Amino acid sequence: MMKFPHWPVVALALLAAQGAAAADWSQAQPVTVIAGEYQFAPAKLTFRRGIAYRLQLENRGKETHEFHAPAFFKTVELRDPAVLDADKTEILVHPGEVKHLDFVPQKAGRYQLICADHDWAGMIGEITVK
Repeated sequence: MMKFPHWPVVALALLAAQGAAAADWSQAQPVTVIAGEYQFAPAKLTFRRGIAYRLQLENRGKETHEFHAPAFFKTVELRDPAVLDADKTEILVHPGEVKHLDFVPQKAGRYQLICADHDWAGMIGEITVK
């Protein structure tokens, strides 16, 4: 039988690393984005890596809008991925609806934000992660 004298130490280190990476959702910083005809307000969002955020999306318009940011969603830790569509590329928000997304940005960069049905009308934005 092989012995691994350092196995308990390695196991504890792995558990500690996983615990350290877990987001503290109770400390999530609130950010609100209003969707209307045909704009996001604000259209430019800035987040910091490693910080938990609670994004509130409000559709105050008369049409359905998408918060479509596939490259951004691929780089964040999500508390509840079910808020996104099946492709994990956007959040669909119907008129009068409010949706929440809790996330932690993991990768710095600039990401495009569009309403896939209304980008032709200028309903675009930008997400920056520092």
